Amino acid sequence: MNPNEGNGTIEYAGKLLSVFILAPFVGSLLAIFFPPDQRGATAWFAGAIALLCFLVAAGLYPFVTSGGVLRYDIAWLPELGLNFTLRMDGFAWLFTVLVTAIGVLVVLYARYYMAAEDPVPRFLSLFLAFMGSMLGVVLSGNLILLAVFWELTSIVSFLLIGYWHHNAHARDGARMALTVTGTGGLCMLVGLLLMGRIVGSYDLDVVLASGDLIRNSPLYMPVLILVLLGALTKSAQFPFHFWLPHAMSAPTPVSAYLHSATMVKAGVFLLARLWPVMAGTEAWFWIVGLAGLSTLLLGAYFAIFQQDLKGLLAYSTISHLGLITVLLSLGSPLAAVAAVFHIVNHATFKASLFMAAGIIDHETGTRDMRKLGGLIRYMPGTAVLAMVASAAMAGVPLLNGFISKEMFFAEAIETHQANILDTMTPYVATLAGMFAVTYSLRFIHSVFFGKTPEDLPKVPHEPPRWMRVPIEFLVLACLVVGIIPAITIGPFLHTAVVSILGANTPYYSLSVWHGWNLPLIMSFVALAGGIGLYFLMRNYLATSVEGPPIFRLLHGQRIFERVLVTLSWKWARSLEQRLGTRRLQPQMRFLVFIAIAAGALPLLLNHFELPPLLVRSIDPAFALLWAVGIACAIGAAILAKFHRLAALVLLGGAGLTTCLTFVWLSAPDLAVTQLLVEIVTTVLILLGLRWLPKRIEDTEETELLSLKVRFRRLRDFLLAIVAGGGVALIAYTIMTRPMPDTIASYFLERAYKEGGGTNVVNVILVDFRGFDTLGEIAVLAIVALTVFALLLRFRPQADSLEAPEQQRVQNAFDDDHPDRNKGDSVAEYLFVPSVIMRWMFPVIGMLAAYLFLRGHDLPGGGFAAGIAMSIGFILQYMSGGTRWVEERLRIHPLRWMSIGLLVAAATGIGSWFFGYPFLTSHSQYVTLPIIGKFPLASALFFDLGVFSLVLGATVLILIALAHQSIRAPRAHARAMRKEAR
Repeated sequence: MNPNEGNGTIEYAGKLLSVFILAPFVGSLLAIFFPPDQRGATAWFAGAIALLCFLVAAGLYPFVTSGGVLRYDIAWLPELGLNFTLRMDGFAWLFTVLVTAIGVLVVLYARYYMAAEDPVPRFLSLFLAFMGSMLGVVLSGNLILLAVFWELTSIVSFLLIGYWHHNAHARDGARMALTVTGTGGLCMLVGLLLMGRIVGSYDLDVVLASGDLIRNSPLYMPVLILVLLGALTKSAQFPFHFWLPHAMSAPTPVSAYLHSATMVKAGVFLLARLWPVMAGTEAWFWIVGLAGLSTLLLGAYFAIFQQDLKGLLAYSTISHLGLITVLLSLGSPLAAVAAVFHIVNHATFKASLFMAAGIIDHETGTRDMRKLGGLIRYMPGTAVLAMVASAAMAGVPLLNGFISKEMFFAEAIETHQANILDTMTPYVATLAGMFAVTYSLRFIHSVFFGKTPEDLPKVPHEPPRWMRVPIEFLVLACLVVGIIPAITIGPFLHTAVVSILGANTPYYSLSVWHGWNLPLIMSFVALAGGIGLYFLMRNYLATSVEGPPIFRLLHGQRIFERVLVTLSWKWARSLEQRLGTRRLQPQMRFLVFIAIAAGALPLLLNHFELPPLLVRSIDPAFALLWAVGIACAIGAAILAKFHRLAALVLLGGAGLTTCLTFVWLSAPDLAVTQLLVEIVTTVLILLGLRWLPKRIEDTEETELLSLKVRFRRLRDFLLAIVAGGGVALIAYTIMTRPMPDTIASYFLERAYKEGGGTNVVNVILVDFRGFDTLGEIAVLAIVALTVFALLLRFRPQADSLEAPEQQRVQNAFDDDHPDRNKGDSVAEYLFVPSVIMRWMFPVIGMLAAYLFLRGHDLPGGGFAAGIAMSIGFILQYMSGGTRWVEERLRIHPLRWMSIGLLVAAATGIGSWFFGYPFLTSHSQYVTLPIIGKFPLASALFFDLGVFSLVLGATVLILIALAHQSIRAPRAHARAMRKEAR
């Protein structure tokens, strides 16, 4: 049966694309739980994940031949045209096979390379996440999804490059890689957003069919520059080439994978993917061609002078990526064929060479070529494999690198644009080819021949048998493809090329011999010139520290560091000195001003008209309530200077007035939430009062500054009036509009019918606006972790503490304070028996459960229940202190937060299994024994996640505050970490 026949078969094959995303990331989560001493089991597990992905990819090949495309669409935000779309055509299939096949070989290699003391589970967990991120880039069928996975590759590579974080070079290299590629990725995201705006869709199939529309758009140049910034930074093209050599501090398995099939190949993958819609213009030719030619030549030149084996290979990767970029810049279909072919060839010989370099380092203890030599006597098998791979890199006949380099020379001599760049391309190509022969020959001759090395850290010998198997497999591929390319790689290359070029696919030949022609002569000139250049420079290279002066002038790290220092130190420090402050009030003032401007500007631009003032009779009780609230607010502002505890009490009174206002205006959900939040924030602020700086007493100096103080207070008062008045105006405008004209009618009509709940507020939060709520609880988790981290390091000076009566209350939380007697508690200072506070815990627990279960139909919900439950824990800390609570309760707020996020996200993902968009909810009545009919909505599980995260975040901040002590900072920091986990 032809697999392209039958929609059921194709649909099933499309669903298999999810394996390439789920398997690596799920495997990454599971791998981290393997014991550190189970290196073999972890490697077997990671290898099985990679092998599974490879086998699935191999099985999908018949579906992508002859231009076939597999798709798997999962609804995400269909109204915005954003779906989780996986798409595999011939080109994506070829890359998928490279990523998974080399991934299997690298895992096998890493099993023997990594030392016993290395945390291998963490390494392989990150490795699988790296594989999944690259597969996501390759298989993304949506531009935004591609950008998401693109940034994931940068983040995970940062963790892998800095895997040996005790090494300063590893940390610096990881930071440099993330800064450069992450910045380029953000630029690319903007470019892809503009591209989607031009086309009217972010779907990759629609974009690839809109080449003329994109090239003729006035936004073409901004899109081109922004997308190229992402691609060129990721593939380390000039002038962004400098980050890649500094990523060599990563373990060699990471380097082998990063250079051959992932990360740096993502840039040229994107160039090839978007080639049909962006190539062919003069701007494309000049920008991409100039970057590619510069990278091709400079990378090869710099590689010659490297003393570190991995450094030489890193610069050679830069040069070969430049070669691929030049081919893609030419705008010729034949050049595109050669680019795709060289991507595959480079992956095979570069992965094998990095593994060989790792073996040399592993078995000799050094990668410095000045200390190595004569290793063919000690490791002849490794030497032969490295020589074959180096010859493929140099473009020696009967090896795969020779054929794609011949195709490169053939395209270089053709005329594509009548300009100087096109004219100089064949000369630069030949010179770079000569340099490639030189550094390849140096790799072989300086390491395996010459005098026997002395004083090596280790006695050289062959590696374990299975450590060499991946290299043998890759070298065999170099030989087989180089000898019989049409039979081995030909069909797969044709499938990939057709998916890019379609009907424009040209005729090309993969024959080894094309007769005597100019490209063959260029190859022989490069070979002869490279050999001669090496032997002329051999003595200099064996003793040099750095290359010629041009190397120093173009030292990318120095340029990067100077730019970074200028931006982050000089300019940023200057701006901080002029505009920045560490005081809270100016920062809050700035935020409020920005909020006012952001709210007023749209109203002014849209000619906002004030609503008519409706004069109605005001209930005296309501007026009295507001009078009390206003008095509390003014009193809090006045007393803040004299008595902070009293000001806090009055501030709570103003909050209680707000709560009663919500009740008066028939907003019970808001009232419940306001009341609970008011309780928690009041107690947490009370805990922090002792860290506020001392009040400045009235002196002659303060009297001299009184004018400035009065001006500041007047400014803050006016700012508060404008902000509060603006919010009141918006609220009044909404509440006085007719019901059909507001969005409220939409939710009131659909809350029960579509959300299955009569509490409209809760249905909006967990159903209609569930995606917003998911983002908000994620932000809450980040805020809680940030507060915890800051308090973990915060140690106030003793002379900055407040020492009135609230200090005595705070001391009750400190188990080590001398004023705290056994059995003392905050409860005693508040004249409340501690036993009552302790007995309140199960009562509050029942209240929280009640609020949670009724939330979908009556006031309550997960947020209110989480806050209520946290009050129970606050009472326990107040009644018995930190030590008493933590001896009896294990709270683990970090686990609560993690479980909450996972449950909320899993609820949204669960809708995919039923063919609905993310976070689509379902409700129905279920019959329970004794209880009878019971309304149940899937949003209940989402609300459970909200409850868990809110509880964990609040208690995490409580633990951090309760553990603060300036007397035993280290002990309390350890206790904080232990209790949080």
